[in-house]
Amino acid sequence: MTDPAPSLGKDLVGLENLTAGQILAILDTAEPFKEISERRIKKVPVLRGKTIVNLFFEASTRTRISFEFAEKRLSADTVNISSTGSSVAKGETLVDTARNLEAMRIDMVVIRHGASGAAHFLADRIPSNVVNAGDGWHEHPTQGLLDLLTIRDHRGGIDGLKVCIVGDILHSRVARSNIYGLRALGAEVAICGPKTLLPPAPEELGCIVFPRVEEAIEWADVVNVLRLQLERMEAGYVPSLREYNRIWGVSKRRLQAAPKDLLILHPGPMNRGVEIDSDVADGEHSVILNQVTNGVAVRMAVLYLLAGGQPEKAEAAKQGAEA
Repeated sequence: MTDPAPSLGKDLVGLENLTAGQILAILDTAEPFKEISERRIKKVPVLRGKTIVNLFFEASTRTRISFEFAEKRLSADTVNISSTGSSVAKGETLVDTARNLEAMRIDMVVIRHGASGAAHFLADRIPSNVVNAGDGWHEHPTQGLLDLLTIRDHRGGIDGLKVCIVGDILHSRVARSNIYGLRALGAEVAICGPKTLLPPAPEELGCIVFPRVEEAIEWADVVNVLRLQLERMEAGYVPSLREYNRIWGVSKRRLQAAPKDLLILHPGPMNRGVEIDSDVADGEHSVILNQVTNGVAVRMAVLYLLAGGQPEKAEAAKQGAEA
């Protein structure tokens, strides 16, 4: 008899404190859920009767819609709230908003917020499950998980792989979740970008630092390209977008000089012609659209597990049994 997979607990606010076993439980649960999205009727009753609120205080396309698809495919009742269409615009605090939602007997909150730590702050103050859909510069755990699943799909595993994250590491919550998840599963992790866009003490993240993108590409098995988060920047981080592309952009010419077949990821949205060229984004090395597809399965897995589902029962859940 095998031991049960480790529980995630009440919330998913980041990957930093998750064990390898917990991360693998999410990835393993996501595997059978992939098939649901390929059916003619893309729905199972696993979360029927559960009410999930998507509380998005920052703009989002992929993450918000991916969570909505995940919730609806598990038959949850979904409510979408943005800051501009809620009482937050009138000055209501985050906690008051959540407590009012709690009074309507909700079960889960998926939150995206511009303040680092917002998801953790909320999770400590309400009994509903809280899922972090990105908080400030802190973490974006489900993006990290879908990146891990995509890499595992194409490389067969994570342990021992060399993964380099290239671009705006300083402002990237995706980079932090990737680093925590990859290192937990045994990957070697490197970062590469202008000094102005690297964290102040990169060695504290346990990463190798490459000063040139050519060196990073030569070393890596997988390259995860990050966009310049111009909305979080003041002037002076890079001379110009053209100059950034010339020195740091991941181009077909640079990939052709690589000694091995690389995997190229990007969390989106892409600045084509800045951090990544179109012939790379759409080329044979790219698994960017696979990431988007895997995002729905990963988010289904997270919601299912937080609702009390077990990884070993995911196959049965896929066939229509409730959590």
